[in-house]
Amino acid sequence: MRRHPPRTRSGSGRPGLARPLTLATLAAPLAAPLASPAEPLQSPWWEDYAIRDRYLCRPEGVVVLERNDAQASLIQGRYRSTFFRERSDEPGVRYSGEGMRLILQGDELTLERLPQRIQCVRTDQV
Repeated sequence: MRRHPPRTRSGSGRPGLARPLTLATLAAPLAAPLASPAEPLQSPWWEDYAIRDRYLCRPEGVVVLERNDAQASLIQGRYRSTFFRERSDEPGVRYSGEGMRLILQGDELTLERLPQRIQCVRTDQV
C-alpha cells in the first residue's frame, strides 16, 4: 500500500495549498511576547539602537526595525526578533538569525525566508 504525505490546508479551506507568506507566518514563530497590550514595546537601553525606522509591508502591515552596526531588532506589534549583521559582498546591509534574513537597500527592507520574501518600504524614522 502506498502512503501519501499529509495534505496542508490554506486559510481558504482548499486542501493541497500551502499557507501564503505573511508577516505573522514569517516572523511570529521566531519571536516571543515581550509586553502586555497596554505596555509600549521598547528595546532594552543596553542594546543602544542608533537607528529606528518604520516600514510598510503591504498588505501585511507595519514593522519597526531598530538597528546598530552589529545587530537589528524587528518589531511587529508585541513581538520582536533579533538579528545579527552579516559580512557580505552583496548589495545592501544584511542581518540574519533563526533561518531568516533582513536586507536593507535604501528605503526598501526585504524579509526573506527562502524561497519566500516580503518587500517593505520605509515610511518614516521613528
